[in-house]
Amino acid sequence: MQVEILDELIELFVVASVAALAPLISVLIPRVSVPQVVILIIGGIAIGPVGLGVGDSDALQLIANVGLGFVFLLAGFEIEPALVIARAGRLALLGWVISAVAACATVGLLEAVGYVHAFVPVALALTTTALGTVLPILQEHRMSGGTFGRMFMAAGAIGELFPILAIAIFLGVNSRLSALISIAAIGLVAVVLAVSHRVLRGGRLESIVNSGADSIGQTTLRLSILLLLGLLVLAGEFGLDVVLGAFLAGVVLRRWAPGDTHALEGKLNAVGHGFFIPVFFVTAGMAVDVDSIMKSPGRLLLFLALLLAVRGLSALVIYRKDLAMRERVQLMLCTATSLPLIVALTQIGLASDTMLPENAAALVGAGVLSVLLFPLTAVLLKRPDPSGEPQPATPREAT
Repeated sequence: MQVEILDELIELFVVASVAALAPLISVLIPRVSVPQVVILIIGGIAIGPVGLGVGDSDALQLIANVGLGFVFLLAGFEIEPALVIARAGRLALLGWVISAVAACATVGLLEAVGYVHAFVPVALALTTTALGTVLPILQEHRMSGGTFGRMFMAAGAIGELFPILAIAIFLGVNSRLSALISIAAIGLVAVVLAVSHRVLRGGRLESIVNSGADSIGQTTLRLSILLLLGLLVLAGEFGLDVVLGAFLAGVVLRRWAPGDTHALEGKLNAVGHGFFIPVFFVTAGMAVDVDSIMKSPGRLLLFLALLLAVRGLSALVIYRKDLAMRERVQLMLCTATSLPLIVALTQIGLASDTMLPENAAALVGAGVLSVLLFPLTAVLLKRPDPSGEPQPATPREAT
C-alpha cells in the first residue's frame, strides 16, 4: 500500500513540476507570448506514455476531474445572465444554431462514407467553445473588455451550456425524458440556491460568514468549494455530465456568494489556477494518443479545419454590425477553440464503443491544436498599443 501511495505521489510531483514551470517558460519564450495552457498540454504529452512514461493513477485522475470542475466553475462565475438575453446573447445563440446545423450536415456526410461512426459525439464536439480555457488568455492580454469581450463571453457561454445540455439529453445514462426531468430538477436546485442568499441577508449567519471570509476559517471559499462538489455529486446522481453541475455552480456563486465577490473570485482563481486546473490540462496532454495521430494525421487536420469552419466561421457574418473585421477574425478563432468538452465527448464515445479510437485521438489532438494555435493567433492579431501597454478591444457599445 505504501509503495502505491509513493508511486502516486511521484506522479503528482512530476505533474506539479510541469505546472510550476509552465508560467516561467511562458515568460522566457522570446517574441511570442505563448498561453500557459499550451505549455501545460505539451508538457503533459512530454511526460506521458509517449515521453517519460508517467502513468495516470486514480488519485491523479480525481484531482484532474476537480480541475475540470474548476474550469467550468470559473467560466460560469464570469457569466452575467443579463448578457445572455441581451443582443450579445441573441447573436451567440444564432451562431450556435448555425454551428449545430452545419455540424449535423457535415458529420452526416462523414458518417455516410464510413469516416465516423459516433454521429452525436462528433457533431457536438464541433459546436463547443472552451470559454474557461480561452478566457484566462484574453484576460492575460487585456482582451476581455469592451464589445469584443462581451460578445465572446456570450458566445462562450452558449458554446459551453448548450452542448452540455445536449450531452445530458442525447448521451446521458437516462432516457431523453428522464434527462429533461433531471436537467429541470438540477436547474431548480440551482435557482433555489441562487436566491437563498436573500434569506441570510442581514442575519447572524451572514455576519459569521463575512467575518470569517478573510480569516483562517476562509468561510466563503470553503462554502464555494462545498457548493461546487455538491452540484458535481448532484449532477452525477441525476445521470448528468458533471460539467453541467460545475457550470451551474459558477452561475449560482455569482449571485449567492456573500461579501466581496471580487475577493472570492481571486481566491477561487488562486485555488483553481494555482493547482487543480493545471493538473487537468497536464493530464489531458498525457492522454493524447500520439501514435494514433501519427498514423492518421489527416484526420486531425480535418477535425481542426472543421472546428474552425463549423464553429467559428459564422462569426464573420453575424457580428458584422458590431465588430470590425479584425475583431471578427479574433472572435472566430476564440469561439472555435475547444478542448474540455471534446475530451468528455470522446470518453463517452469510446465507453459506448461507438467512436473509432483513431477519431477520438484525432478529435482530442485537434482540440489541443485549437488551444495551441487559435487563441495565440487571436492575440497576435491584436492591434499593438503605442504606449506598450496591452489594451482591450475598442469598445463599441452593443444595442
